[in-house]
Amino acid sequence: MARLEGKIALVTGASSGIGETTARVFAREGATVVLVARREARLVKVRDEIAAAGGKADYVVADLTGPCACDRVIDTVIERFGRIDVLVNNAGIPDKHMPTTRTTDELWNQVVAVDLTSVFRLCRAALKHMEAQSSGSIINISSIGARGLAGAAYSSAKAGVIALTRNIAIQFAGKGIRCNATLPGPTPTELNTPEALATFDPQMPGITARHFDLSVPEATTGDQAAAILFFASDESKAITGQCLTVDHGATL
Repeated sequence: MARLEGKIALVTGASSGIGETTARVFAREGATVVLVARREARLVKVRDEIAAAGGKADYVVADLTGPCACDRVIDTVIERFGRIDVLVNNAGIPDKHMPTTRTTDELWNQVVAVDLTSVFRLCRAALKHMEAQSSGSIINISSIGARGLAGAAYSSAKAGVIALTRNIAIQFAGKGIRCNATLPGPTPTELNTPEALATFDPQMPGITARHFDLSVPEATTGDQAAAILFFASDESKAITGQCLTVDHGATL
């Protein structure tokens, strides 16, 4: 069943992890997927593998923290394909669970720039075209960290993503444009390998771990992509402004 047949879908952070898996799933479901990330070699690899599997994909190399980068990405999609039907704001960076007292201005600004400001800018740019075509679905990837279960900068940025999601949904309710968010729980990606976790704050991970059930399984990138696909497809055409936690119940 091709749930995204004929759709033009943009996925950020598509060179690895949740973004890469989502791009592959979207392509299998019939979408033309535009992959966005900073690492061109990885984008080429994913694009070529999607094409080899019979899917359609293109890519745009971009550092989304640049002041004009988000507009350029959306403009490129419109120039190449004439429309944008689905936007998945997945690109993000961790803050290594740094608590408020150990979060520097530099770290705060860096995390907010990627995890919140770029989401806002991409939504703003894409919405102009979605509004003109009276259709579109935006899926913003927040996190269970939005509940405070991460470092100060990451938690704040991901909470901001939820607020932005609801704000957009309120503005465009009933106009053919939907905006929803997923909140992934712990999911094995390059951002949380044992090597990466070794660089995290020595105390904050243990503090946040007290507040969710570590005995449940970790979600996979496929689990996350399935939730994103639901929001991208017409199966969720009556749903907007909602946040779906994907964590096997770890934070119930």
